[in-house]
Amino acid sequence: MISEQILPPRLPEQWSSSYISYWQPMQKDDQITSGICWFDYEQNRCRIDGLFNPWSEEKTGHRLWMSEIVTASEGKTKKSKIAYYREPAQGETEYAAVVLDDDLETCHEVLLRQDVLLQYQASYAGSQTLLGRETEAWTFTKPGKGPSTYYFVKGTNQLIRMVTGDPEVHASIRDFPNFTTHAIADEVFLNGA
Repeated sequence: MISEQILPPRLPEQWSSSYISYWQPMQKDDQITSGICWFDYEQNRCRIDGLFNPWSEEKTGHRLWMSEIVTASEGKTKKSKIAYYREPAQGETEYAAVVLDDDLETCHEVLLRQDVLLQYQASYAGSQTLLGRETEAWTFTKPGKGPSTYYFVKGTNQLIRMVTGDPEVHASIRDFPNFTTHAIADEVFLNGA
């Protein structure tokens, strides 16, 4: 009996989602953060907004919010940042927001390729229930980066979780609880939007 080979999915032409970023196992200095991301592969661009993770408030003295707009079709990326410093105020802690200078860099590829599973020859790793959904897992290794496992809603190209690293040792996890393929307005990718 020949079993049917499951081919790895390609991400949709456009997609967006909020995300939750955390670690497994969580260690003393690890943070849980969240944000939102937009990917438009047709126009070769993406944007990710949220508290940066990993980021050591203890070492830097502040938390870091960042908006990164990658316009790979134009070969550039812009990072807008705000530092949040804790300020004691009569027994309570308040945050002071300080806008930092933007970073402009050269970039010719979006942060997550549409064909990432094909690019790294991902192999099927079974199914399980995550965030209340039946999923299919795909594992691969990026050269010099270690193992990754991406989970998609079963039978779709809807990404629901990314695991980078070994969860038995220490892994970065990003959950995408409200993945959507609705059209993304061009304004999302404009500077200062």
